[in-house]
Amino acid sequence: MADQPSIRLNKVLREFNISLDRVVDYLAQQGVEIEARPTTKISNEVYQLLLDEFETDKSKKDASFEISEEKRKEKEKLRQLQEAKELERQQAAAQKEEVVRARVDIEKPKMLGKIDLNPVKKQAPPKESPAETPAAEAPATPPAATPDATTKQEAPVADQTPTPETEEKITTQYKKLSGPKKTGQTINLDAVNSKEKTVEEARKRKRKRISKDTKPDAKKGGATARTKGGNRQPQVAKEEPSEEEVQKQIRETLEKLQGKSTKSKGAKYRRDKRDQHRQKSEDELAQIEAESKIIRVTEFITVGEIATLMEVGTTEIISACMSLGIMVTMNQRLDAETLSIVAEEFGYQVEFVKTELEENIEEEADSEEDLTLRAPIVTVMGHVDHGKTSLLDFIREENVIAGESGGITQHIGAYSVSLKDGQRITFLDTPGHEAFTAMRARGTQVTDIAIIVVAADDDIMPQTKEAISHAQAAGVPIIFAINKIDKPTANPDKIKEALAGMNLLVEDWGGKIQSHDISALKGTGVSELLEKVLLEAEILELKANPKRRAKGTVVEAYLDKGRGYVSTILVQNGTLKIGDYLLAGKHSGKVKAMFDERGKTLTEVPPSTPVSVLGLDGAPQAGDSFNVLEDEKEAKQIAAKRTQLLREQNVRTQKHITLDEIGRRIALGDFKELNIILKGDVDGSVEALTDSLQKLSTEEIQVNIIHKGVGAITESDVLLATASDAIVIGFNVRPTGNSRELAEKEAIDIRSYSIIYDAINDVKDAMEGMLSPDLKEEVTGMAEIRETYKISKVGTIAGCMVLSGKIFRNSGVRLIRDGVVIYTGVLDSLKRFKDDVKEVAKGYDCGLQIKNYNEIKEGDQIECFKEVAVKKTL
Repeated sequence: MADQPSIRLNKVLREFNISLDRVVDYLAQQGVEIEARPTTKISNEVYQLLLDEFETDKSKKDASFEISEEKRKEKEKLRQLQEAKELERQQAAAQKEEVVRARVDIEKPKMLGKIDLNPVKKQAPPKESPAETPAAEAPATPPAATPDATTKQEAPVADQTPTPETEEKITTQYKKLSGPKKTGQTINLDAVNSKEKTVEEARKRKRKRISKDTKPDAKKGGATARTKGGNRQPQVAKEEPSEEEVQKQIRETLEKLQGKSTKSKGAKYRRDKRDQHRQKSEDELAQIEAESKIIRVTEFITVGEIATLMEVGTTEIISACMSLGIMVTMNQRLDAETLSIVAEEFGYQVEFVKTELEENIEEEADSEEDLTLRAPIVTVMGHVDHGKTSLLDFIREENVIAGESGGITQHIGAYSVSLKDGQRITFLDTPGHEAFTAMRARGTQVTDIAIIVVAADDDIMPQTKEAISHAQAAGVPIIFAINKIDKPTANPDKIKEALAGMNLLVEDWGGKIQSHDISALKGTGVSELLEKVLLEAEILELKANPKRRAKGTVVEAYLDKGRGYVSTILVQNGTLKIGDYLLAGKHSGKVKAMFDERGKTLTEVPPSTPVSVLGLDGAPQAGDSFNVLEDEKEAKQIAAKRTQLLREQNVRTQKHITLDEIGRRIALGDFKELNIILKGDVDGSVEALTDSLQKLSTEEIQVNIIHKGVGAITESDVLLATASDAIVIGFNVRPTGNSRELAEKEAIDIRSYSIIYDAINDVKDAMEGMLSPDLKEEVTGMAEIRETYKISKVGTIAGCMVLSGKIFRNSGVRLIRDGVVIYTGVLDSLKRFKDDVKEVAKGYDCGLQIKNYNEIKEGDQIECFKEVAVKKTL
């Protein structure tokens, strides 16, 4: 299991803080060959090897990370300490406030009962005279007889004695009632119980409260209720609660406030139900959020569509791919590995949706005995007009340029060339125009070796740099062909110097990259270039199994009027035969006929051979992989399921207008859209045109490709254009007879082009025409007022001399006095002598009147101007 690839190289590079070239060079020295790509997976043994070598780099990075982590932890501790102190301070203040309140409530009855009342009772006896003492003791016995007798005796005593005697009665009764309590209590309780029996049954809670209050009164003395004036002071003197009771009361109060009281079962049940609902909704939200981070896609997804699914900008996806060394465009499709890495960068997971039947397609294992050497697949890349197709023409001894519009390659061509010594090389010719970025990327994905053509009389151009980036990202060896050395202005050393500035040293300058000076027109150095290609192929040891079912890549596809859908495919492994059941993307079919690039019929196609195939039920997209299946039914089922999945994905990735976008358009005021239906002869050209036209979009005008496809312009295209108010652009295709008549009837504009430059420029001009023009002010002339004439019911007329330019009757004017603009308006009339005139030229005098303004003076200047609409450009 240790040999299993488990770690991506880009994660190792970030972990060790080293460059990709450094890792590749070190592993090459150790005898370990890996692809120079950030996405390459390495085994645990290789990882251990890198760890032993670059441990110092890793330790430096770890040390810096630890220092930053310690600083962060220190800041976090300080913050937590401050928060803890603040929390303790708040809790202490709150607790102190609560305790103080409890003590204040308890101390009030203590002061009234123990401090204020007792001294009064103790100080009263010394003031009394000794003669009164027996009189006070005499009525002590009679209360034991009957309650009526006591009341009768108390009345006269109260009338005869002063206030000190009343105080003595209170004290004696308080002390002596504890003895005769039993006799008086039995009579009173029976009477009370018989009278308040109904009240006790109705109000049980109230009766309990009364019984609690009355018990201590009975113990302390029932006579307090019979004192004169109804003095209830002994009831105020309550016992001080203990610390446990105080804490218990505080705890119960807090529980009631926080809704945690356990006394009510109904409240607890409702609270539990609320907690369950809250937990359930939180779980559902967490599940939805987790699912939103998973993107379900098929293998047919472009950069623009994945950006829509992740709700990020297309430019951010392109930047992420560029950081991985992959050059992509908005409509270019990404492979599964790149999709996974890009999604991880934005915190998403990619789940590839495949059909169950598709998963049953087993990969055949090739045995070493069946593997044989195959021809190398060579992609020719470079800038426009640097001589790529001319080089292939000389190798193939044919003239391809004669068949290309405008002398530039606009299709990806695949050719198989047999050399004089019997060896074969398969060439892929890619366009050099900037619009064909996706085609160049596709060419490097299926190739073994890349030949990059650079003109010796030119420089390293942008498309040359892009081609080098594609080849480096694909990890294929590069051979530089420095062309046009037969020209007098050729300077190959300048090209090699520029390559050295890009860290690409050729062998002549002591580097590892092969290069050769050639002349494609005269054939100088071409044979030596091919020898270097074969040398690279020997080093790569390219092998394939011709005995297995065919497998490869779709290079191009187009619709032929007589033959139907024609697909140019490149067989990479296995042998393709007539009658095989082919599955390519969402299309399937039986191979009916096969032709090479010269139109010769073939029955079998070995590995590393390009071929045109008839029999598919549609035009597969360029870059699709194809497989040969045993059963036609199985191929059709997988194709139908792929079509359904693709349709579902298109619905998900359809970008709808948002409120922000509506607000932006309203703010612009005159936002416009240009809808285009694009039809082309081959899929690659349609893809390239789509990219180029969508790049023309600006803030004020947006280009929408509402439909694109391969084949002639049909009636359905015209009807779609009618419904969506679009124009139809055909690239190397023409409308059918019925569709042309329908277009004339519906007044739909159909444009046909054969050169990509013309299509892009015409759409650009159309967009500029849709833009609202800028109004620019232009001064036409200047006049000076020499004399003024006031005419009743007409106003003030200015007699002027035109100093420069011309004065026009329908133009605007400004009245300038001492260099300051006094008034801006329009002319009401312009005359020369008695005749109305349209204009007055320089050097002539005239009479003019400014509309609704008469405050003019001699010496004022009149500036004449008009507003000119200036066309906006993109």
